[in-house]
Amino acid sequence: MRAVNLKTEYLVNPIGIDVKNPRLTWNDEGLIKQSGYEIQFSINGKTTSTDKIESDRMYHTCTESLSSRDQVVWKVRIYDENGNAGDWSQASFEMGLLKQKEFVGKWISGNYKVDKKQRYPVDCFRKVFEANNIKKARLYASALGLYEIEINGKRAGDFILAPGFTDYHKRIQYQSYDVTDLLKEGNNELTAMLADGWYRGSIGAKGRRNTYGTQTRLYLQLEITDKEGKVNTVVSDDSFDWSNDGPIRFADLKDGEVYDANMKPSYSGKAVISKGDGTLKASNNTFVKEHEHFSPVEVIKTKTGKITYDFKQNIAGYVTFKLNGKAGQHVDLVMGELLDENNDVTLKNVQCVHKGKKSPLQEVHYICKDGLNEYKGRFHFAGFRYVTVSSETELDSIESIALYSDIDEVSSFESSNELINIFTRNTLWSLKSNSIDIPTDCPTRERMGWTGDSQVFFETAAYLTNYAPFARKHINDLFDRQWKNGKLAQIVPFSNEDWFMWTMNGSVGWADAGVLIPYRYYQMYGDKRLLEDNFKGIMKYADFMISRAGKWGGIYSRPLRLEKEVAKYAVNKGQSYGEWAEPNDVKAFVWYDFASPHPEESTAYTSWILGIIIEICEMLGKTDKVEKLKEYSEGAKRAYQEMVKTDRFTLDTDRQAKHVRPLYMKLLTDQQDKYSRERLIKALDNYGWRLGTGFLSTPFILDVLSDIDPEYAYKLLENEEMPGWLYMAKNNTGTIWEGWEGPNSQAGIASLNHYSKGAVVEWFFRGMCGINVESENHFVIKPIVGGKETYASASYDSIYGTVRSGWKKTEAGYEYEIEIPANTVADIILPDGRKETVGAGHYEY
Repeated sequence: MRAVNLKTEYLVNPIGIDVKNPRLTWNDEGLIKQSGYEIQFSINGKTTSTDKIESDRMYHTCTESLSSRDQVVWKVRIYDENGNAGDWSQASFEMGLLKQKEFVGKWISGNYKVDKKQRYPVDCFRKVFEANNIKKARLYASALGLYEIEINGKRAGDFILAPGFTDYHKRIQYQSYDVTDLLKEGNNELTAMLADGWYRGSIGAKGRRNTYGTQTRLYLQLEITDKEGKVNTVVSDDSFDWSNDGPIRFADLKDGEVYDANMKPSYSGKAVISKGDGTLKASNNTFVKEHEHFSPVEVIKTKTGKITYDFKQNIAGYVTFKLNGKAGQHVDLVMGELLDENNDVTLKNVQCVHKGKKSPLQEVHYICKDGLNEYKGRFHFAGFRYVTVSSETELDSIESIALYSDIDEVSSFESSNELINIFTRNTLWSLKSNSIDIPTDCPTRERMGWTGDSQVFFETAAYLTNYAPFARKHINDLFDRQWKNGKLAQIVPFSNEDWFMWTMNGSVGWADAGVLIPYRYYQMYGDKRLLEDNFKGIMKYADFMISRAGKWGGIYSRPLRLEKEVAKYAVNKGQSYGEWAEPNDVKAFVWYDFASPHPEESTAYTSWILGIIIEICEMLGKTDKVEKLKEYSEGAKRAYQEMVKTDRFTLDTDRQAKHVRPLYMKLLTDQQDKYSRERLIKALDNYGWRLGTGFLSTPFILDVLSDIDPEYAYKLLENEEMPGWLYMAKNNTGTIWEGWEGPNSQAGIASLNHYSKGAVVEWFFRGMCGINVESENHFVIKPIVGGKETYASASYDSIYGTVRSGWKKTEAGYEYEIEIPANTVADIILPDGRKETVGAGHYEY
């Protein structure tokens, strides 16, 4: 009997966190019910402990007084239902630097005058220093740009594309590394490289540069503690050697790298001291790391005389290759998701052209040295399945390497329908590909942190991976960009988006991520802190939503002509996306879709989101504004009910979203609700039971249909025609498509790695297999069976332990197999109406 899966702030033995009262979590093993627990702390070798705490909770908030650099080993032992103590389990964490004044180094830059119209090679820095009698060493590092550090020729840490992406004017992430084993007695050499990254390089759909500044900067602080306890600190300053004559002649996140293997940095100059312009903060997040390596499955000789390598799996990442060459020979690579008629990689589906410049390029240009040449990407990444190579010499080997934040997989799913299984696997791959420190829409064209994508997909991400620290960082980015009037953004961090898109900030369904993700985070992880920490911002957003009610105006706003009593609660002001991206034959895009306030969607979301904020207020005991919130939530609901009585917003429509939204959000009168349910089924009949919803309603439709009749949900899910989920799986490209038509979307202009349509996967876990996290230590297992499926099974490593649920169809009916983790209970609700509340254990029905 013991505690397992110990984590600090959802991380395994983290170094350099700055949460002053970190949350410690574990799961139980070997008991039925936990009656209590005991915690022991060793802080820098000094031990304290709690008494036995009579509680079944599997978390503890560290209330010890912690300071910068504190090394904490914590142990927990649990007590079973009979009061017996288990074995001790151990984990650790280390605090980073908690005060800005503790960052004693200087920001340094390359010694050159920047012309913002020019591109520059990677900066190379060097510092030689002495260390003796070494006990431990910690390196604190950051950059305005991207950095990589080596000590005595070995890499410090494994964070790729460090320090990650934030609004650098608000918050700059720094990393903490244990580099004790990299040091040696006597002279040591520290080298660092500094590239443009998100700070100065190409970002956004059109690859605009210099978004946050024109001068990249590096920060280093190496603290070496000797065996007597004395600390020697090496910091970045103008004593560092510098040059930009190293092998990486060009590095851009979107465009790729130019690498000359014949060049080595001379370090012939000196760094200059520069000024940083943001607050250094720990990310408290998982690092971006290298993960799966893929060898080519097929090698294709193209009609243009090149070689195309097909790795089959579409990823975000870069390549590594080896060859024997002669000095000056060239190897040119381009990476992408599609091939043209010559079997060469084409980027037509993801490239934008801005002022004559195409973005992204996703290229590597390598210049050989004599003998063995080895290359691996460093300061760029691409979205690709294929690599086309034009080379003056033959490659000995090539691999693709997947990059993504270290979000561990926490679940498994399998059903009798292989297309559903393929779709689930592809959704996981699109999640990975779009999790490089921020949740992006695609790893090719835009690579921007769209909040609409992140909010519709959050629960799927949470079922598939340990998403908590990643989502927390994303919400920090979102509230970093909140306007004074409470408006929240459509994209975070700021990515140099087009001017006309600024008016879309505050759009319902996108800006609502600031409410929906913290709220769902609490539901999935039992952690209120995102709600508490951002409560002020959430309430400001509520005020912003209310400020739009009863007004109209904007480029394309038409009067609603409602009775005055309800008109003051309808939202018909500004610009928003509306449902967005319904199939073309359902609702073709027109220019004023960018210019309209979309009063149906805006009024619906205003009612629904304000209702959720009321729940948050009551949960946190902050109810002074609840009366006003209720007025506008209920008022917007009444306004919606009046709107759908008019011809302009009639429920007598084949547009599925116009039914799914109000049915899911419970906005209609009883009579309207009954009519809309029937009309939705008719709409699906008229569309051949294909999927006709857009961006916002697609994640809701199976819930709505399950509530009407589960057979309807399965009928839609199992349809293999386009548009539909299984059409995408049937035409498998390894990831989820931006457009329902895949390679043929919008004349071929659409990413093939865009996770949002995979949001349905959460239904496979909580619907099909019935795994629902109800509350602390409490599940509801309510499987929904039907359709042509003969079995389905899922497991989920929840914050409360691993829960499993599966079923199979037999001649006699259905058999169910369910496993509930230690120290939890579950309400098992079967389709035949049986209901039973059980504790930990294995159950068959």
